[in-house]
Amino acid sequence: MLSRKGLIPEDYLLTRLAEDVVQPKFKTKQGKARFVGKNGTCNVAHTNIREQGRFLQDVFTTLVDLKWLYTLIIFTMSFLCSWLLFGMIWWLVAFAHGDLDQRGDDFVPCVTDIHSFSSAFLFSIEVQVTIGFGGRMITEECVSAIIILIVQNIVGLVINAVMLGCIFMKTAQAHRRAETLIFSKHAVISLRNSKLCFMIRIGDLRKSMIISATVRMQVVRRSTTEEGEVVPLNQIDIHMDNPVGTNGIFLVSPLIISHVIDKSSPLYELSPTDLQHQDLEVIVVLEGVVETTGITTQARTSYVSEEILWGQRFVPTVSEDDGMYAVDYSKFGNTVKAPTPCCSAKELEAAGGIPRFKLNEGVAMRTSVRRRRGAAMVRRSRLENK
Repeated sequence: MLSRKGLIPEDYLLTRLAEDVVQPKFKTKQGKARFVGKNGTCNVAHTNIREQGRFLQDVFTTLVDLKWLYTLIIFTMSFLCSWLLFGMIWWLVAFAHGDLDQRGDDFVPCVTDIHSFSSAFLFSIEVQVTIGFGGRMITEECVSAIIILIVQNIVGLVINAVMLGCIFMKTAQAHRRAETLIFSKHAVISLRNSKLCFMIRIGDLRKSMIISATVRMQVVRRSTTEEGEVVPLNQIDIHMDNPVGTNGIFLVSPLIISHVIDKSSPLYELSPTDLQHQDLEVIVVLEGVVETTGITTQARTSYVSEEILWGQRFVPTVSEDDGMYAVDYSKFGNTVKAPTPCCSAKELEAAGGIPRFKLNEGVAMRTSVRRRRGAAMVRRSRLENK
């Protein structure tokens, strides 16, 4: 597995591999908590849950969600307890039938070669895991012993199915694939095709593809309704402009996902000044089907206001070399300055849009040049008079 240092540059973010991170890499404003961490974990604590029994109604999912230590303990104890339980039952059957006493050669026991609880426990293990060493075997003398044999086989199959299925699901969990799905550390806002856009960059480090990959974005912020109700975490969907022009994306090389800031955008009234003082968080969710396993995976990250760069754009990472396209991941998170109006999209539209902005920018530049020339001429005349 790739590590954070060395092979993977620090200009982009792994969505997982954050279990060993002690300190958060990005520090937000004091008193403002992230809704979704940079590594994709949801920063939500569920407290005061009274109906704890609901988790037992879905035992399999509860076992899969447990930590590996607890899962292995339950795995071991489930087999050990079943062996001990049926070992005790086999010992009681032998005790009730008198198999533990020394009898003559014409005596037929329920189970041969059971003389103590230890031998009954060993017979229980042989029955459940179908070892069959050949020393102990059941006879047709006791009907109860035949019924217990059938019951133990069924119980053993159920335990095998549940526990082995749980171990398989834990080893093949979809979020493991998300470890190689990467997001840029920062989001940028700049002009693209004469429109003010919010942009991020995503990529996949593996050669195996994510099929039917889709990207969703949400803005999470505190809002107040017209009736005065305060919504602490108001989630607002924002429209995406996928670079391939369809609902899905073809994630073979790093892609820049953009959102056009228009009237329907929750960022429509956001300006560079507001960005510095507003508590804002943009959540990005990447979903798709793993090509090798067919399991749906999801990678998440978020960008707070301090991680959104105004007037920047991403540098290209793909180049053509010897008839192939090469991706330079060292430039994955690199940005450069781009000419961008220092106002919100609403103010920009009210001023006449990008063409009018460029015209006003040119007029302002010509006016400043004339003022500099006039000031220089005044200085020269004063020096000549002296």
